[in-house]
Amino acid sequence: MESAGGLTRPVPQVSALTRPFWEGCRRGVLLVQRCCSCSGHVFAPQDFCRSCQSPDLEWVESSGEGELVTYTTIWRPQTPAFEVPYVVAVVALTEGYEMLTNLVDAEPGEIRVGAKVQVVFRDVAPDVTLPCFTVVSA
Repeated sequence: MESAGGLTRPVPQVSALTRPFWEGCRRGVLLVQRCCSCSGHVFAPQDFCRSCQSPDLEWVESSGEGELVTYTTIWRPQTPAFEVPYVVAVVALTEGYEMLTNLVDAEPGEIRVGAKVQVVFRDVAPDVTLPCFTVVSA
């Protein structure tokens, strides 16, 4: 998929470990690993639980609801394939894990730390859909 100036936007590389996550995104479902031993949620995808080191993880659906922890607005992109401005954010999901993502459909000057957010999905390549977040109106 082309972006600014007809340049190809870099996309994540799918691996055997991350495949369930990316397949969920293609279906419009945010998946996260949950530890079968301690019930902790694990993101980014790992081979073991970060809390108890158990290798017994399962994929479960996340609510996709959370709160904006921090963000930055990018005005000078790493590559011209990205249209500016865009917002890179850390979101704390209600399940207790954090995700680095993009905040979309919001004016940079109106974004506030602590805002309630909800996942939305954006197709960025024929076979890649990214989970992004948007501010939920109060």
